[in-house]
Amino acid sequence: MKILVTGAAGFIGFHLCKSLLERGDEVIGIDNINDYYDPNLKFARLKELGINMNAEKWYLEVLSEKYPKFKFVRMNLEDRENLFELFGNEKFDKVCNLAAQAGVRYSLENPYTYISSNIVGFVNVLEACRHNHIKHLAYASSSSVYGNNKKMPLSTSDNVDHPISLYAATKKSNELMAHTYSHLFGLPTTGLRFFTVYGPWGRPDMALFLFTKAIHNNEPIQVFNNGKMVRDFTYVADIVEGVIRVLDNAPTISTKEINPSESQTAPYKVYNIGNSNPVQLLDYVSEIEKNLNKKAKIDYLPIQPGDVPMTQADVEDLIENLGYSPSTTIGKGINDFVAWYKGFYSLN
Repeated sequence: MKILVTGAAGFIGFHLCKSLLERGDEVIGIDNINDYYDPNLKFARLKELGINMNAEKWYLEVLSEKYPKFKFVRMNLEDRENLFELFGNEKFDKVCNLAAQAGVRYSLENPYTYISSNIVGFVNVLEACRHNHIKHLAYASSSSVYGNNKKMPLSTSDNVDHPISLYAATKKSNELMAHTYSHLFGLPTTGLRFFTVYGPWGRPDMALFLFTKAIHNNEPIQVFNNGKMVRDFTYVADIVEGVIRVLDNAPTISTKEINPSESQTAPYKVYNIGNSNPVQLLDYVSEIEKNLNKKAKIDYLPIQPGDVPMTQADVEDLIENLGYSPSTTIGKGINDFVAWYKGFYSLN
């Protein structure tokens, strides 16, 4: 297949491109390489994919020196003209949209960035898919859409009408927009609600990266909600396996109900992709301490706006429909991350 991966220089996008290429797919990756976090990490990920670049030019195509079936294009999803030209030229079979402005807390400071990237950019992807007869669009949603839902585990059949951050609101909006295009135009779409992804090559703004860096440097870490946080940490390789299984299985029209009054009339699906084995945040910190052989200095703080105290994924649909359930333990996952971190930053 020829597959477009947006957000290809990002954490999950990089791993997905690598897995698709290694199984023989042709992949076009796009990313705007913004400065939300250190762009050098994004360039380093691309280098692992055989893309050597550090350019300021926006619309730039680079062929991989490592993978003959990989090409990278630097561009914004908001750049509708060039996006449509790319779709027209490349004739993709399937699309995986991972590009988005990430981060719950950052959405409190820079709301317009989220509307531009996550709403305008996404409708451009939907329009390009619609007009180019894409066989399946899979796209990143988030566990944050569940807001303050108290019932655990969190199920895709739960009400998600009350997001508590703008980031979550944009992800729920993506699901609604995708359903509309599935219903009106028959475009098969699948939303992927990721649960607290972690692992090698992770984002510097995420807890594992922040904690590892601070503990290694003998600096205090910030633990919110006074340590009473529980997360369904999901290893990035498990996420990628789930994404690929979803990509390979486009939804068809189902008789399952979306709500009590309307049966499904669209090739549309949403999955949770999570470990379904929630972990206390302080146990997570303990694993990092073990791998670094250092004790953390902890500053306990109140819960932050937009944060939730607990997540746990119900993955019964994933198991029933795709025969898959993430299972990597935090012991292995954190060990892999710390080994990568030490190597990448040349630490003893």
